[in-house]
Order: sequence, then structure tokens, then C-alpha cells
Amino acid sequence: MPINIPTHLPAKQVLESEHIFVMDESRAFHQDIRPQKIIILNLMPKKIQTETQLLRLLGNSPLQVHFTFLIPSTHTPKNTAREHLDEFYTTFSNIRHKRFDGMIITGAPIEHLAF
Repeated sequence: MPINIPTHLPAKQVLESEHIFVMDESRAFHQDIRPQKIIILNLMPKKIQTETQLLRLLGNSPLQVHFTFLIPSTHTPKNTAREHLDEFYTTFSNIRHKRFDGMIITGAPIEHLAF
């Protein structure tokens, strides 16, 4: 079944070239299926690559899945353009009143931090 992602998300072209069925929000709206709503808290520095990897795996689900990408409100990007984060990510304060079916929290490359 399809994964429901924003039309301009960079991962969309990669996934389509790999024959993973994706649909944008307007097409998903016309289907009579309640999608699973999943939050992805992406803590990895290379956000676009991580998005593609996660969506590739989750695209094999038999369910329609809608993703909301979450980022800490205090995050200052170093490896991903601020414009990308502004367009595709939200903060907890913007979604705290909504209900979701699940949450995925990516790891963070802490092995690169000095202790």
C-alpha cells in the first residue's frame, strides 16, 4: 500500500525510481481508507537521507501511512537546509493537540560527541 508524503519531499523521486508506491496528500484524500498517522522524530544529521531510508522501509506496509516529521524546537541545523526543515518538519507545540497511531524516534550519532 502507499505511503502518503508531501509532494515536494526529496525522498519522493528516489522512492518512485525504486518502484515504491507513494502518493501525495490530494490523492490520499480521495481514498476511503483511514491512514495510520505516524510521527517521525528525526534526530539524524543527514535528514533527507534518513527520510528516504525510513520511507523505503515503511513503504512495504499493507496500510496507508501518513507521516509527520518532527524536530525539536531548539534545533539548529548543520547538515540540512533550514528551508527543508521549515517546509517538511514541525515542532511538538504545533502537534501536541493531535492524535497519532505511533511514533518513530531515530537514533542520533552520539559516538561523535565528546564525553
